[in-house]
Amino acid sequence: MLGVGLIRGINVGGNARVAKADLAAAFEAAGFEDVVTLLQSGNVVFRGPGDPTAAQAEAVSAALAESSGVAAGVVLLPEDRFRRIAADNPLVEIADDDSRLVVTFLDHDVPAGVSAPDDGDLAPELVRLGDRAIYQWSPLGVSKSVVPAAFWRALGPVATGRNQRTVLRLIAELDRRG
Repeated sequence: MLGVGLIRGINVGGNARVAKADLAAAFEAAGFEDVVTLLQSGNVVFRGPGDPTAAQAEAVSAALAESSGVAAGVVLLPEDRFRRIAADNPLVEIADDDSRLVVTFLDHDVPAGVSAPDDGDLAPELVRLGDRAIYQWSPLGVSKSVVPAAFWRALGPVATGRNQRTVLRLIAELDRRG
């Protein structure tokens, strides 16, 4: 069964450097096979015996910490869930730049009581909640986002965003291996 691994906060802006070989080795140490890394920012497609587990995510995180000294959150998704999250993006039709359309993947459900910030408070940005995902359209650029940091903190510790361009690259890799 194919799956997708997303590592939070590695190789971004020169911080938390992890070599692709170390990243692949961490996934192999957790029991995954046919591991392929994409880009430099913690994107992995792998093959496993079934749906990835929380224990495997912890094993990948521990292996990364041991090999590179980097502590990072890990989101593991079976192929079907990754594809469903991507397909359910309600902002695809209005976005005109894939680098400014972001999906934040969670390793858990959106916590009870967390709601998206009001559109009027974010304009021209938009945020929508999904099933284990947050969808964000930032037409002025992600670095100029006005989404409050408290919203992101309320989601919990293991959440990691990927722009639509990266999501599509991961889907293309899944298609290639399917």
